[in-house]
Amino acid sequence: MAETTAEESNEGFPPGLHHAFIFASCNALSFPIVFGSPMILYAKSLGASATVLGILAGMMPLLVMLQIPAARHVPRFGYRLFVFMGWSTRTVVYFLLAGVPLLTMLDSGSRLALVLVLMFFFTMLRGISSCAWLPWITSMIPESIRGRYLAIDYACVQISGFLVVIGAAFWLGESPTHSRFAGLFLFGALAGLASLFFLRRIPEVAPPEVVKESATPVPWQEIFGHLPFRKVLSFGVIWSVAFGGIAPFTVAWLKTEAGVAEDSILVVTAISYLGGLAAVGLMNRRLDDFGSRPAMALAMSFWVGIIACWFALAKQVIPTSTVVLVPLHIAMGFAGALVGMSMMRLVMGSIPPMGRSHFFALFSVTANVSMGISPMVWGVLLDVLRESGFSRQEWGLSNYAVFFLGVGILMILALALCVRLTEPKAVGMNKLLKDILIDSPQRLWVRFWPRR
Repeated sequence: MAETTAEESNEGFPPGLHHAFIFASCNALSFPIVFGSPMILYAKSLGASATVLGILAGMMPLLVMLQIPAARHVPRFGYRLFVFMGWSTRTVVYFLLAGVPLLTMLDSGSRLALVLVLMFFFTMLRGISSCAWLPWITSMIPESIRGRYLAIDYACVQISGFLVVIGAAFWLGESPTHSRFAGLFLFGALAGLASLFFLRRIPEVAPPEVVKESATPVPWQEIFGHLPFRKVLSFGVIWSVAFGGIAPFTVAWLKTEAGVAEDSILVVTAISYLGGLAAVGLMNRRLDDFGSRPAMALAMSFWVGIIACWFALAKQVIPTSTVVLVPLHIAMGFAGALVGMSMMRLVMGSIPPMGRSHFFALFSVTANVSMGISPMVWGVLLDVLRESGFSRQEWGLSNYAVFFLGVGILMILALALCVRLTEPKAVGMNKLLKDILIDSPQRLWVRFWPRR
C-alpha cells in the first residue's frame, strides 16, 4: 500500500490527489438524490407529513454520532480501507432503495416505511465510515493549501450537484411516475458504484503510530476544553440547528403552500449549485490569504437576509415568482458553500495533530446531531401549528412563517458567535470586502487596460 505524507508535497497537492476530486464528483452525482429534493418530493408523493420529512432529513446528520465509537477502530484498518468498506456497503443499500418505487403492490404507507428503514441503514453506514475521511484528507494536505483543496472539492461537488438535480428535473417532469423515481434512484446507485473505483486510488496516509498503540481512554474533557476548538464547535451547533430544516421545508413549502410543480422545484434547487460555484470562484485563494472567519461572517450576513426573504414569502409580502426564487436560491447556494468551506478549513486549523480522529469525530457528531434533531423538531412544530391554527389566529402568521422566524433568530445568533471565533492569521471582514469589491476589480482593470 503506497503511502504519502503532507511533508512530501509542501508546494502543491500530493501525487494522486486528483482521484479524490473525481471521487467527490461521482459521489456528488449520488447523494443529492437521496439527501436532497428528489427524495423529499418522493416522500411527499407517498403522503409524508412534515414530521416524517423531518425524520428523513435528520436521519443522515443524526447518525453521524456513530463516528464516536467508530473512530477508535480506524487505525486497525487504515483510513482508506475503513472508508471503502462503509461506502461499498451503503452502495448495496442504495440499489435496494432504487427498487422501492417499483413495489406498487404495497400501499403508499408501506413503501414510505420501507424507505425510512433503508435510509436508516444507508445513513448508519455513512456515519460509521465517514469518521476516517476528514482525518485522512487533513493528514494528506498541507495547511497552506487546504483552502485551495476545499475550493476545488466544493467546485466538483457543486458542478455534479447541479448536473444531477437539473437532470432529475427533466427526467421526473411535472407529475413523475413511480418508474421515474426508480430510474433516478438507480442512476444514483450507479454513480455511487463508480465513485468506489476512484476512492481506492486515493493515496493512503498512515494513522499516527501513537494512536495505534495507545490503549488509554480518550480524554474527551480535555478535547472539549481546547478553546479554539470549543468556539468553532459552539458556532457549528447553532448553525446546524438553524440550517438543518431549510432544505426539506423550503421544498415542502414550495410544493404544498406555493403550489410549485416538482420539475420547477428541482430546477431552482439546481440553480443553487451555481451559487455554490460562485462562492468557490470568489474564495478560491482568499480563504488561505484572508482566513476563514471573515468569510464565515460574510456568509452569515447573507443568511440573515436570505431567511428574511423566505419569511416575506411565507407572509405573502412578496410574490412567489421566478424573479424572486432564482436569485434567492443562488444566494442560498453561495452562502451555504461559503459557510461549508470556511468552517471546515477553520476546524482543520483548530485541531492539533494528536488525537485528530477524535477531535473530528466530536465536531462531526456534535454538529450533525444538532442538524439531525433540528428538522425533526421543526417538522413536529410545523404539524402542531398547522393542526392547531394557533399561529395564524393569534399572530397572523402561518406555520411556515413561524418556522422562518425561528430560523432567522438562530442565524443572527450564529453571526454573533462567528465574530468571536479564534483564528490568529485572519483579517477583518472589511479587508475581505475591500479586496473583493475594490482591489480585485482594479487589478482586473489594470490587466486589460490598453498599454501604449
